[in-house]
Amino acid sequence: MAVRVVLLGTAAGGGFPQWNCACALCAAARDGKLPSRTQECAAVSGNGRDWWLLNASPDLRAQLAATPALWPGPGPRQTSVRGVLLTDAEADHVSGLASLRGAAGLKVYAAPPVRAVLSPARAALDRYAPWEWADSLADGGFVLAGGLVVTAHPMGARIPRYVPAQAPAPAGPWVTAYRIEDLASGGVLVYAPCVGAWSPALDELCAEADCVLLDGTFFAADEMGTTVRSGAGQAALGHLPVTGPDGTLAALARHPRPRRIYTHLNNTNPLLDPGSPARARVAEHGAEILPDGAELVL
Repeated sequence: MAVRVVLLGTAAGGGFPQWNCACALCAAARDGKLPSRTQECAAVSGNGRDWWLLNASPDLRAQLAATPALWPGPGPRQTSVRGVLLTDAEADHVSGLASLRGAAGLKVYAAPPVRAVLSPARAALDRYAPWEWADSLADGGFVLAGGLVVTAHPMGARIPRYVPAQAPAPAGPWVTAYRIEDLASGGVLVYAPCVGAWSPALDELCAEADCVLLDGTFFAADEMGTTVRSGAGQAALGHLPVTGPDGTLAALARHPRPRRIYTHLNNTNPLLDPGSPARARVAEHGAEILPDGAELVL
């Protein structure tokens, strides 16, 4: 057996095209000139029978319906989805949990601050069917059904916007990456769709990985300002750009061995266009942009 990974969705929050954006990229997607993308989410399995979701996007229902490996059966209410690994508490990574309500026996892993801020949602979901909510940062990591060994690694402390500023926020890392290893094949996946700053820990993870799914939200540090004239403060969004002296592309150059794939692409990102100079530049550095539904085997 080997690690199987399905990229259920590869866009950042809002998807692509974004419903309220008329930038050139979104317009091209609406015209059918560029492929649309759903919001970032993935699924991983070590045996092809037990599947674990990596985040739960608002588009989760459609993503599951588009992926035969995750279809229900053979029993009328039988599913191969065993649970969810959350990297953070952002709305576009947790909203899909509501689509899973009523599925008994699921297990959700998340860092302590994420579990704390989701307490009201947890209580509501447990009224449909009780789930187990586990600490992803527990010492020694954890083992998933299907033969996968997982460790979570702190990636940042950015608190979601919906958390009231005046409320005391739980301490600890809010954003994590996952290292997922298949016990049978030894294949290692690193899943890090939210990276606010590169760290020695991330270098270590990439050095021993066979595949890295990495934050590709913004191609350039000033992207939102030049594309949609936004004053939202891109730097505050907690995503390291692909390019620039401190960008992820330069960091990935230190790790040529693993397969390197960008995900969580914002609707302003020129990497969404296969014919763009940005896409050519990334390809020259050995990194990839894959469509929704792409499947990897490690």
